[in-house]
Amino acid sequence: MPFLPFRLIALVLAATAALCGTATASVLVTVNKATQRMTVSVDGETRYSWPVSTGMKGYATPAGSFRPFRLEEDHFSKEWDDAPMPHSIFFTPAGHAIHGSNAIRRLGSPASHGCVRISPANAAKLFALVRAEGLSNTKVVVSAGASRVAKRQTRPARPARLREPDYGEAEEGVSYYQYPPTPVYVRRW
Repeated sequence: MPFLPFRLIALVLAATAALCGTATASVLVTVNKATQRMTVSVDGETRYSWPVSTGMKGYATPAGSFRPFRLEEDHFSKEWDDAPMPHSIFFTPAGHAIHGSNAIRRLGSPASHGCVRISPANAAKLFALVRAEGLSNTKVVVSAGASRVAKRQTRPARPARLREPDYGEAEEGVSYYQYPPTPVYVRRW
C-alpha cells in the first residue's frame, strides 16, 4: 500500500507535464497574388501585413495551401545564378520559398521567378517567428485573390430627347400645326 500514493502522484505529474507541454501558436501566412500582399496571423490575430513580389509573367507562384518544410537562413539559388535568398522558408518541393530580397522597389508587383519576395527586415521577422513556433505549426496559403484591376465601367445610355424640327418660317396663312410634324429623336453621346 505505501506504493499506491507514489504511483498516483507520479501518474498525475506525468499527465500534467504532458498536458502543459510547450506552448505553441498557430502561424498562418496568407499571400494574395492579385493585391501583392502578405498577411501573417498568429492564433487568428493579424500580426503583420507586408507588400510582396510573386512570380512575374511566365514564372508562376503556385496557388494553394502548403506546409513549409525547410528553413535556411543564408540560402543562394542554384537555379538563378547564386542569387541571395536570405531567411528562406521553403514551402514547395519544386523550390518555391518566401525569402528576403534587396529589390524592394519592385515589392507590390509581380517580379520574381516564382518565389514570394519580401523586404529583408520583414523576412528576418517572419523567419524568427516560424522558427520559434515550428514548421509543423505554420501554414502558407497562396491565393490568386480578386483582381485589383477594376473592370471598365460602361455608362448607361442617355435617354433620347424629343425636339421639334426646325421648318424655318411659316408662309402666311399656313400653320404647321395643321399637319403635326414627325418628332425627331436626337441621341447625345
